[in-house]
Amino acid sequence: MPVLRSTSGQSRRPRLAAAGTLLAALSLLIALPGAASAADHDRAAKKPARGTATMGMGVIAHDGQGKQDSGSVNTLAVQTEGVDVSGHQGNVAWSTLWNSGVKWSYVKATEGTYYKNEYFAQQYNGSYNIGMIRGSYHFATPNTTSGATQADYFVNNGGGWSRDGKTLPGVLDIEWNPYGDQCYGKTQAGMVSWIRDFVNRYKARTGRDAVIYTATSWWKTCTGNNSSFGTTNPLWVARYASTVGELPAGWGFYTMWQYTSSGPYVGDHNRFNGAYDRLQALANG
Repeated sequence: MPVLRSTSGQSRRPRLAAAGTLLAALSLLIALPGAASAADHDRAAKKPARGTATMGMGVIAHDGQGKQDSGSVNTLAVQTEGVDVSGHQGNVAWSTLWNSGVKWSYVKATEGTYYKNEYFAQQYNGSYNIGMIRGSYHFATPNTTSGATQADYFVNNGGGWSRDGKTLPGVLDIEWNPYGDQCYGKTQAGMVSWIRDFVNRYKARTGRDAVIYTATSWWKTCTGNNSSFGTTNPLWVARYASTVGELPAGWGFYTMWQYTSSGPYVGDHNRFNGAYDRLQALANG
């Protein structure tokens, strides 16, 4: 009898081991999708590389606004239609945009004091050559260098202005920090001071007041809804909805409105608040 128990016990062990191996394999298969999803989430949560920031990239994530349906663009475009582009778009088919009714454009020139758009020449000159009134913008990083230093970098690398009737004043793109703290670690007073440093230097270099691009909720949070720029700097407001909504303090009207990040063909789509001749007037200063 002891021999029989021993033999029986030995015969069960391989079967138990095989069952354990099968269960482990099944558990691994069940766990794999969850593990992949977690990895995807981790990748998505990583900060973008410096230099890759674009106009409005924080609007959807931080402002609680959904993308405007690109199918409704034609019903909304009652003013002068424009686009903004960056290095993300590469070489732009400007003739396609022109033929679709786009009459003006802004091109990202610089970011901080460490990035210049590698496609700037094709985008800036290409839009001009097709007939558009165009300008350039600077993505601000107030935690890296002073406002005046960044204004100089912008002007020296595509942010200048000339009274040729087809060049718009430069834009200070001031919005959520894609690389860290949304207000770049600055107090509200500190942010206002930084913006003033930039726009004052830009005007000293070009003779024009820079356009300020921002979103109302960011402006409230990071400047305390400061109202001191509304009488000098044209407003380009970002809001992806069917109406422009509340404006930042100090501005009674907007000059430009970025109303969708999913417009047709390429880039974000915008509306200039006026007819084409008023756009020309802004270009001429």
